[in-house]
Amino acid sequence: MTSRPTRARDFDDSAWEVIAPSSLDQRRGYGRLSFNWYRINLTVPSRINDFDPAGSTAVFETSLDDYAEIWIDGELTRAFGQSGGSVVSGWNAPNRLVIGRNLKSGQKIQLAIFGVNGPISNPPTNFIFMRYAKLSFYSAPPGPVSIQPAEVNVEVTRIDPAIDAIVPQNAKIYKLAEGFEFTEGPVWVHESGHLLFSDPNANTIYQYKPAPGASLNTVAGELAVFRRPSGYSGADVADYGQPGSNGLTLDSQGRLTINEHGNHRVSRLEKDGSLTTLADKFEGRRLNSPNDLVYRSDGTLFFTDPPFGLPKFFDDLRKELPYSGVFSIYKGKLQLVSKDLSGPNGIAFSPDERYLYVANWDEKKKIIMRYEVAPDATLRNGMQFFDMTAAPGEDALDGIKADRQGNLYVSGPGGLWILVPSGRRLGTIVVPRHVHNMAWGDEDGKTLYLCARSALYRIRLEIPGIRP
Repeated sequence: MTSRPTRARDFDDSAWEVIAPSSLDQRRGYGRLSFNWYRINLTVPSRINDFDPAGSTAVFETSLDDYAEIWIDGELTRAFGQSGGSVVSGWNAPNRLVIGRNLKSGQKIQLAIFGVNGPISNPPTNFIFMRYAKLSFYSAPPGPVSIQPAEVNVEVTRIDPAIDAIVPQNAKIYKLAEGFEFTEGPVWVHESGHLLFSDPNANTIYQYKPAPGASLNTVAGELAVFRRPSGYSGADVADYGQPGSNGLTLDSQGRLTINEHGNHRVSRLEKDGSLTTLADKFEGRRLNSPNDLVYRSDGTLFFTDPPFGLPKFFDDLRKELPYSGVFSIYKGKLQLVSKDLSGPNGIAFSPDERYLYVANWDEKKKIIMRYEVAPDATLRNGMQFFDMTAAPGEDALDGIKADRQGNLYVSGPGGLWILVPSGRRLGTIVVPRHVHNMAWGDEDGKTLYLCARSALYRIRLEIPGIRP
């Protein structure tokens, strides 16, 4: 098994020397050109004297002799023209940066601090030491924020040379916004040039509009609440971990179609702002918690319906269907087209719409199914297209998207897997935070927007994707 890099959140530092706060300034290293790693594991307390840190912003500050870089939960952000913060600030200069927003009691934050002695061009014989380390909490307006697009570390596992035609050799991923509870279900609205995406935990749909033209990577985009509540407003909403919307897509008229967890339904947002329920019951029983969805070009809607939006999942008393289904709405009629999987999740068509792919969120059966799609929107000849069960990583399969050449992009264990239509794996894109869903965006459709837990990212690829 490949060892994890020191900067990684899950690096095992249990055998390392524990440094007392009073000994931070002890000289370490070996003189000349050398470096040190310091790792700090933080847990947000419930109280700090009279201050409640819930919802606050945490700022970390330190000064190393002589230079420092700071990684937060395995991520090093750097923006154009940046000095300090996560990157080298200057000769023995302080590094000060936000390490967490919209905090929760018990939340864990892992810092990895890289120190090097200098001048690097003529390193001295002295040592590296940390002058101080300080953590501050500030009251802040609740909710996430848009940031100046910040490049972050990305790893691309290139298993097959064919991946080079998809992922550039010098691939770059930018963080666009942060501080969400959990990002999901994105869709690009081409007409107005913005992205819509869900935070099911916060019961909210957000809108993100990138800065125009040459300022794309130097100016923060516009982030706003698009709809709240997005999926539930019942009296028992506090029982839900994810009461809000999940998957989003557009129909042929550009109307937003929404999978609503807490309301157990699929709805459509009309141009006048009203909601039309497309599906909420099957054979007299309420749907579980519709998850992901995709339209066929003739207007038929397909969606997955696992119970992951219910407070107790499979054991929830609100669950009325005895299975997790894949459904289609064909000419106004709701029909069950598959109940093969315990956790049907991401869903996508091949470019010719001959095949429908469904990803399974089941840690014991991490598979993608491929079905032939009949004209009447039923499925037949289902087959196991790919199996990731043996792959390392706790996450099962989540979102799935296809490009115009039929390649699949799948949220799987360890990252974003890229598969060709024949079922061969080309490689994996590894982002600092695990990607759960994605959407093709921008004018040419070659930008993949990534919903990755508490943040929103984007990456430019070489092949345009299929989008509504």
